[in-house]
Amino acid sequence: MTDTVRIIPLGGVGSVGKNMTAIEYAATIVVIDCGLMFPEDEMVGVDLVLPDIRYLLDRKDQVAAIILTHGHEDHIGALPYLWPMLQVPLYGTPLTMGLVRAKLREHRLHKVPLHTVTPGDVTRLGPFSFEYIRVTHSIPDSVALAIHTPLGTILHSGDYKFDPTPVDGRPTDEAKLAELGRDGVLALLSDCVRVESPGWTPSERAVGEAFDRVFAQAPGRVIVTTFASNISRVQQAITVGHRHGRVAAVVGRSMENNTAVAGELGYFTVPDGALRSVEEVNNLPFHRALFVTTGSQGEPNSVLSRIASGDHRQLQLEPGDTVIFSASPVPGNEEAVSRTINRLFKQGATVIYGRQELVHVSGHASVDELKRMIALTRPRYVVPLHGDYRHMALYARVAQEAGIPRERILVPDLGTVIEFDDRGHGAVVGQVPAGSLFVDGISVGEVDHVILRDRRMLSRDGIFVVVAALELETGRVVAGPDILTRGFIDPRDARELLDGARERVRAVCEAHAHGLSDWSFLHQKIRDALGPYLYEMTGRRPMIMPLILEV
Repeated sequence: MTDTVRIIPLGGVGSVGKNMTAIEYAATIVVIDCGLMFPEDEMVGVDLVLPDIRYLLDRKDQVAAIILTHGHEDHIGALPYLWPMLQVPLYGTPLTMGLVRAKLREHRLHKVPLHTVTPGDVTRLGPFSFEYIRVTHSIPDSVALAIHTPLGTILHSGDYKFDPTPVDGRPTDEAKLAELGRDGVLALLSDCVRVESPGWTPSERAVGEAFDRVFAQAPGRVIVTTFASNISRVQQAITVGHRHGRVAAVVGRSMENNTAVAGELGYFTVPDGALRSVEEVNNLPFHRALFVTTGSQGEPNSVLSRIASGDHRQLQLEPGDTVIFSASPVPGNEEAVSRTINRLFKQGATVIYGRQELVHVSGHASVDELKRMIALTRPRYVVPLHGDYRHMALYARVAQEAGIPRERILVPDLGTVIEFDDRGHGAVVGQVPAGSLFVDGISVGEVDHVILRDRRMLSRDGIFVVVAALELETGRVVAGPDILTRGFIDPRDARELLDGARERVRAVCEAHAHGLSDWSFLHQKIRDALGPYLYEMTGRRPMIMPLILEV
């Protein structure tokens, strides 16, 4: 359809993570961001969660490019898994492209067309012109996108806040946003993940002041944990530590890689002598040692989790150590973070987290900043992105307070098609296939919701395996039934229950097995007989697996 612009969120709505939005006009589709999400507790065995791109694959010849707003995992992390399916050019700022290049190289993807852009540049892709606008976030080189279409300008905010004193000295380009507002913005696609916080998000420099206070009081080693991609935070920790006579080591492969890339590109600068190897810092007096590590989200194999468990090969906690959590838990990670904090306390560390000190500030806009973005850009429509459903619903309320009529606030779901016509009218007009792809080991998309259901059942009630050998002609049980259970009951304490189960299996086989050619029918009959019996006796529903052998 040549007379409409379509916006289709394929990720990043209804949950925090796996950000991906398709912009479509005529026969051209451009994708904004390609992020991942870390699995929730009920996603048993899943390593990563990616956007489902069935819609794009069905129109592969129409996809012109992927444009990246910044280098966080929830915006670039899915590229190694999804780019091979699309094989289109990638556009992003220097630091973003540096992180992407390293990530792709790690997955042995070398011939990827990467295009580096800077704020103020314009990329023309078919009927679209993408203009890059500098915004402040918790990683340098973040941008918003002004998408100039034949029907008007759409502004994708990226992740942003209005920080007057960012560490890199590059605040959000409010003048450009105001210029777009004067020229006319058809729709603002806005980050809304921090809409529950009133006022303004504190400046990143406030974290440096909190580090100053904590470092001054810490009697022994200091361990700071934050996101591996939070280059400004790592830089602040090392710089403040240097002022207090401390020498730092960066620990954790992803953080080491990211700081190396940022250093090569000039986005990571620390005083001479302030950064050394783990071995060198380990040999210093405790009051001079600083370690900056991964593990702020309680990831099981991260550096901090291994330190908390006492099994890191280079770092062991000592009395007097101070651990600073310079990050807030991503929704879904709260329990893992809490477990890590408890283990650190148990080992005698002083742990600074939460609201004890302002050792973390968000990179996202709070309520007054969300309203300021609306005031600057004066959009005809607003569309909340990058948030849970509660965030998007609350953003709708904030947008109304900022003067946007309710009928011009379009709250999408995954796969929602929002369409703007040549009269400037916008509406939700349909739905395309969308959802999640699961990475499990080396497989992408092979694990589905049925498999996850089975895994949850196994983790909750265990497994009950029945093995029997039958005489094919008569249906007589000639061996067994033998029973194997895991995660359900201790067989030594349940002899009566198991004997009853055997009798029921034997009865079912003798009643239904004679002359059978379809053994799945007998398997189901065994499950039907055992399920109610086991639930009546134990109150649990294990996964029942009959294994019937013919003799």
